[in-house]
Amino acid sequence: MQAPVNLLGLDLDGLAAWCAGLGEKPFRARQLARWIHQRGEADFARMSDLAAAWRERLPALASVAAPPLLTERVADDGCIKWLFDVGGGNAVETVFIPEDDRGTLCISSQAGCAVGCSFCATGRQGFSRNLDTAEIIGQLWFAERRLRGLLGLAEGERAISNVVMMGMGEPLQNYGALLPALRLMLDDHAYGLSRRRVTVSTSGVVPMIDRLRTDCPVALAVSLHAPDDALRDRLVPLNRKYPLHELLAACRRYLDASPRDFIMLEYCLLHDVNDTPAHAAELLRLVRGGSGRPGLRCKINLIPFNPFAGSGYERSPPERVQAFAQQLRDAGIVTTVRRTRGDDIAAACGQLAGAVRDRTQVHRRLPPAPAHAAPAAGSR
Repeated sequence: MQAPVNLLGLDLDGLAAWCAGLGEKPFRARQLARWIHQRGEADFARMSDLAAAWRERLPALASVAAPPLLTERVADDGCIKWLFDVGGGNAVETVFIPEDDRGTLCISSQAGCAVGCSFCATGRQGFSRNLDTAEIIGQLWFAERRLRGLLGLAEGERAISNVVMMGMGEPLQNYGALLPALRLMLDDHAYGLSRRRVTVSTSGVVPMIDRLRTDCPVALAVSLHAPDDALRDRLVPLNRKYPLHELLAACRRYLDASPRDFIMLEYCLLHDVNDTPAHAAELLRLVRGGSGRPGLRCKINLIPFNPFAGSGYERSPPERVQAFAQQLRDAGIVTTVRRTRGDDIAAACGQLAGAVRDRTQVHRRLPPAPAHAAPAAGSR
């Protein structure tokens, strides 16, 4: 007898095919999706509009199970970080960020990350494995269910209005599991989020940017972090495979199908590494084009570096962050400075670490910490 199927891992097409294989009509898939994803129900016996015989069959055939919760931590600013056990000594982190007008959930896609950005706590941990679709969507299913209870929301009210694939891992290196998860997030029988409110953040996996454009265009954020190839090769090693001219060309192609009319460029400011006026000027040349190089419709999100133990980098001083932002704004580029959230529980951008059984021996591949930088203070 086959093990029960975790229904969190099936999008609507997959759920319909599974039901059909059991001799059930397609509408059964829609019923299940609404109970599981809209109502957060895991007990088939409580799915009252399912036929009684079908309800009785389901427990032997299927389950609805998010990854087991290990810890929950609440920051002073209201952010919540959950640590989930994904087996084999691996654990991933998920963060809820409340705002006055939205609730954003930051979801992980891998146990670790193989990209190895030197200023990212996840990248420093190495890589164990991809999460499956049930483990990805299970983070959203659990968080929505938990938050409804914490916030006392009425049936039909949503705690999570936005999802960002910006947690642990490079989402586009786990495309096979990511795509069904995205489709569930967007499906009106599941979470019903708009394409503008679901964001995939990538370090620049060019072929998969093109595939996402065709298969499921949602909002796109690109972790840029440097204005030229030489520096980006050091900070984001993936740049050696997909250099900036290829990455920006893929971004321009993506705009043809994007639900937004811009690409969000993420730029983490590292003191005396990428935060000088000369770097800002080079960044402007990169995105505005000229001399035969096309520009890119974009917004730039500057991220103050969030320290973690052993990073070897320092956060840029606030006055330098503001000067960098103003230089871009004066040139007509829409620029924001991300407000650090959840750093007292190590839930801020670049701090997510969880637990990873590294199979890639990242400690042998990463360059040593920059000699000019003192150990980061205040890390946890």
